[in-house]
Amino acid sequence: MNDFVQRNPQAPEQAAPAAWERMPTPRRPGAASAPAEAASASAIEALLARAVEHHQADRLDEAETLYREILASDPQHADALHLLGLIAHQFGQYSQASELIMAAIASKPHAIYYYNLGNVMQANKRIAAAAECFRQAIALVPDYVDAWNNLGNAQRAEGELHGAVESFVKVITLKPDYAQAYNNLANALMELDELDAAIESYGTAIALRPDLPVPRSNLLFALNYRSDLTQQAYREEAARFDEAVMQGVTPATSWLVEATPRAARPLRVGIVSGDLKQHPVGYFLESVVSNLDAQRIELHAYPTRDVEDLLTFRIKPRFASWTNIAGLSDDAAAERIRADCIDVLIDASGHTQFNRLPVFARKPAPVQVSWPGYFASTGLRTIDYIIGDRHVLPASEHSHFTERPWHLPDSYLCFTPPSDAVAVGDLPMSANDHVTFGYFGKLAKISAQSVAVWSRLLHAVPGSRLFVKAQHLDSDHAREALLGRFAAHGIDAARLILEGRSPRAEYLAAYNRVDIMLSPFPYPGGTTTVEGLWMGVPVVCLRGERFLTHICESMLHSAGLSDWIASSEDEYIEKAAAFAADASRLSALRSGLRAQLLASPLCDAPRFAKHLEAALHGMWEEHLETAAENAQ
Repeated sequence: MNDFVQRNPQAPEQAAPAAWERMPTPRRPGAASAPAEAASASAIEALLARAVEHHQADRLDEAETLYREILASDPQHADALHLLGLIAHQFGQYSQASELIMAAIASKPHAIYYYNLGNVMQANKRIAAAAECFRQAIALVPDYVDAWNNLGNAQRAEGELHGAVESFVKVITLKPDYAQAYNNLANALMELDELDAAIESYGTAIALRPDLPVPRSNLLFALNYRSDLTQQAYREEAARFDEAVMQGVTPATSWLVEATPRAARPLRVGIVSGDLKQHPVGYFLESVVSNLDAQRIELHAYPTRDVEDLLTFRIKPRFASWTNIAGLSDDAAAERIRADCIDVLIDASGHTQFNRLPVFARKPAPVQVSWPGYFASTGLRTIDYIIGDRHVLPASEHSHFTERPWHLPDSYLCFTPPSDAVAVGDLPMSANDHVTFGYFGKLAKISAQSVAVWSRLLHAVPGSRLFVKAQHLDSDHAREALLGRFAAHGIDAARLILEGRSPRAEYLAAYNRVDIMLSPFPYPGGTTTVEGLWMGVPVVCLRGERFLTHICESMLHSAGLSDWIASSEDEYIEKAAAFAADASRLSALRSGLRAQLLASPLCDAPRFAKHLEAALHGMWEEHLETAAENAQ
C-alpha cells in the first residue's frame, strides 16, 4: 500500500499479496506453534492461502500461527518469513520485523520484500536505510509506483527536497491519476517555499480524489500563507473539507457517562495532538498542564504519533491516561475516547501536521474545542468552540469561524520559559557599527510582501543587516533563492546573514546577535516572537485582519509592548527605523525584557490555568443547559 501523508512524513503502510484498506490495531503476537511435520508443497500453499486470508481479515493471531507452521516445515519459505515480518511490524517489533524480512530477501529477493523492509525502516526512524530499500525495490521493478512514492517521502524526511520532488514527479509520470503523489509533491514544494505550486498540486490531488480529507486539510493550512486570502474563500474551502470528512459519518448525539456523578469528580479533558513534545504546542502546554487544579480538571492525552522526548516525559505525569492513537482507525480512536467518558475534547492541531480531525467528526465527546495549535476555523461543525482572546478573536471577526469563539481574559497562550540556561547578551549594535534586524522561523513565512517591506527598511537604515535563521537555509538552493528575492529589491547579499538549524540552546543564543526582531506577514512569528522577548529582543509586527495575523499582536499586548505594533507597512518601517536609532532605549529594554515577560500574563501559568479551568467548565455548563433545553 502507498504512503499518503500530511505535511510531515508518516510511517508507510506495508503491502501483502492483496492490499487491505487500513492497518490492523496492534495486538500481542501469539506464541509460536509447535513444530509441524514436513508438508508437501501443495499443503504449504494451502496453509499460506489460509494465513493470508486471516491476515487480511485482521485475525493476526491465527495468521501468525499458520505462518509459523509453514516455517516449521520450511524454515526458508520466503513468503511466510515476509508476511510474519509484516505482523511484527504491526506490533511495533521493528528489529524482529527487519530480521524476518531480510531472511525472506536472502531466500528470494523480491521487490515487495525490499519495499516493506523500507517501510519497517521508516517506521523505526532509520530513514537512510528506508530510502535504500525503496531504491532496491525500484532496481528490481523500475515502474514500482508505491516504492517511488515512499522513496520521495524518505528523501523529504532526510531534507533531500529536490530529490523528493523528482521521485513524486516520477510517480505522477507512471500514474497520472495518483492523488496521493500530488499531495506528497505539494508537501515537498511547501518546504521549498514554492507556495503557489504547492497549492496547485493540492488542488490536483483534491480534483482526483474529492472524497479524501488529507489534501483538503493540507490546502487549508497552505492557504494561510497567502497575502491575498479572503475569509470567504477560506470558509468555503473549510466547508468543503467538512463535507468530505463527514461523508458516511454519523456524529454521536449521546455519550457514555461515568458512574461517579459529574458534580463529584473533575471535568475529564482529553487532548488530541501529535506535538506533545518539544514543539510550539508543547512549549505552550507544559507550564499550563503543570498548574491545572487536579480537583477541577483530569487530563487525558491522545498523542497521534509515537514520538516522545524530554518535554513529553516532563508532562506525562500530569495526565491520568496516555493513549497513543497513531495505530487506530478514526472509528477505533473515537470509540476509545468515547469509552474513556471524556467530557471536553481538545484538538491541539487544527489543519497542522499529524492532526486527527476525522476523529472529531465522529463527536466522541459532548464538548469539542480547538486550542492552541491552530489559528483559523477548522471548518468542522462538530467542533463547538475555539479559544482565543480579545486580540486574536475580536467580535468583528467572529463570522470567520464555524466554531463559537470563547475569550480568555488575558492572553490565549501561556509560554513555558526554556529550560536551557541561555543568558541575555549586550545589545549587539553597541559593539557593531550597525543595527541587526532579525527573523527566525520558516522560510515559507517570508512572503513577497515581507521581502518588499524589509528591503525598504534596510534601505531606510544605512548599514543595517538582516539576520535570517531558518531550518531550510542548510540548503544551498534555499539560500540562493532568498538572496535572489532580496536582490530584486536592491539588497546586496553582504547585508544578509543566513544561517540554518541549530540545537535549541545555540538557537536561543543566536538572538544575542540581533537588536530588533521583525515579524513577517501575513503569517507572523508566534513561538519565535516570545522566544525573542525571552532573549531580550523586542519585535516589530504589523496589525492583521484575522486570527492568524493577530498572534504577534496578542503576544506584544500581553508583554506590555503594544507600541511595537504597526498599523500599516509605512508605520512598520517608521517604527523599526526609529527604534533602531535609539540605542539607549533598546539597551534598557533588553536588560529588563525577560523579567517583564515573566511578570506578564504570557508567562503567568497559575493565572492562566485558572482562566482555562473556568473556560472549560463554562463550556461544560453551556452544554448542560443546551441538553436540558433540548430535553424539554
